[in-house]
Amino acid sequence: MPTSKQIERIAELTAMIAELPKGYISEKNINGKVYFYHQWSEQGQKMSKYLRDGEVEPLTKKIEQRKLLQAELRQLKQGSSTGKGRGDLQMRCTLMHKRIPVVQMELDQASGFIQKVGDVYAPDHLPLGVMMRQGRIDRKSLNDWWTDRSIPASRSGIREALEALEISNTRMLLIRCLGLSLSDQYWILPEGADLSWERINFFANPFSDDIGDVLFGASKRTDALDLSSPDNTSDGNLKKRWKIIEGKRFLVKGGSNPFRQQPFNEVIADGIMQRLGIPHVHYKVVWDKGAPYSLCEDFISDETELIPAWRIVQTRKKRSSVSMYRHFVDCADDLGIPEVIPFLDRMIVLDYIIANEDRHLNNFGAVRDAETLEWIGMAPIYDSGSSLGYDKVASEIRSSKDIICKPFKSRHEDQLKLVTDFSWFDPSLLSDVRDLITETLSTDGAKEYMDDARIKAIADSVEQRILRVKELSDAKDPIKKDLVEDDVKRNVAEDYKADKM
Repeated sequence: MPTSKQIERIAELTAMIAELPKGYISEKNINGKVYFYHQWSEQGQKMSKYLRDGEVEPLTKKIEQRKLLQAELRQLKQGSSTGKGRGDLQMRCTLMHKRIPVVQMELDQASGFIQKVGDVYAPDHLPLGVMMRQGRIDRKSLNDWWTDRSIPASRSGIREALEALEISNTRMLLIRCLGLSLSDQYWILPEGADLSWERINFFANPFSDDIGDVLFGASKRTDALDLSSPDNTSDGNLKKRWKIIEGKRFLVKGGSNPFRQQPFNEVIADGIMQRLGIPHVHYKVVWDKGAPYSLCEDFISDETELIPAWRIVQTRKKRSSVSMYRHFVDCADDLGIPEVIPFLDRMIVLDYIIANEDRHLNNFGAVRDAETLEWIGMAPIYDSGSSLGYDKVASEIRSSKDIICKPFKSRHEDQLKLVTDFSWFDPSLLSDVRDLITETLSTDGAKEYMDDARIKAIADSVEQRILRVKELSDAKDPIKKDLVEDDVKRNVAEDYKADKM
């Protein structure tokens, strides 16, 4: 028999589910432009509604929330019918940092959320930005960090992958792989499990390709899948997976329709940074089934870890009178991260030159020693593919209109005014940038996705922006301005995090 508390929770969940939208979001490619539709069934009839750009993300969150509540309701009803309570759905575990026990906690196996936080063993090793109040961990901030490890619900193909895996949400994949990642050294140790870091970490041990295969559209298998994979903790919206090649860990990442341009953009950004002497991750283009993918080696080892900028800005409260740029710099200074401003100068100039539209706060960060917690410095620049008008037609690229800017200012021109020193910038090193762009985008496979007019528009726009940077660097007193009102209007990194439902 269900308890009174179970009956109350069932009624509460049923009411909450009734208020949330049914169905799913589909996308259609019409003449090279992607359109989104809300699809659902009503009284046996299939319904469809076109979604404007601003409607897609909020609706996605509500649909995913409905699925989570439905999963909890199913588990609760099953538990009440078999005499089991909510306690049977909890996983007791310890959050580990390599070999160091950090904190006791309980995970709800129906929703994937952290339900309880227990004793703290090593507060210094808590994930950066997780708050403690009066000696106790703030469970919400720990859940935010945990959720941020999961695949975002907006990832290309994730809805189909979850259906194939028969899993309700991406946090369940986190539990199945013990939260292990190739970006840091955190993991969960279930109570009573005979496991050690040496035996299970993905830096030194092989991992399954099954999740990567599903994320890349492999057909559903009849046999059991091995879910032990770092693909369960990869972020971002584009199709991606990890592969072991000659003993090294590489990230394989796709591009979006209709131009599939992001993998080629990574190579172009790589070439620009190499010429300017900017520390960066090396990329190359590989092909699979006629589609281009970027390939880069993991720059994190079993001794280091990447801390995204989003975690860094959580270490202190931001005042409304302080810009996001100044807030990030202040947080990094408090932590003792070296050479932050020279890094930002170079990143901002690069992003201006390539018109990067996706440098959110989870797309750059710092590296520290995972055991001593000593800061090594800012991470080499990575993930620059959503740039160079990757989703725009040639006329839009030439006009330079509607270019999104992140992470500090809403316009690249305003963000460029944050640069404190241009003395390192030598435009003569980019004299062959047109050749770099043309050669990269004119390979046999690339020509299938873009024509000469598009390539010329990209090269022209890059050369124009290099000249603008040169003008600023030549000025005796370059304009430096950091106004709060010029900041990005909504917290793009927070929205990105919230996608992980």
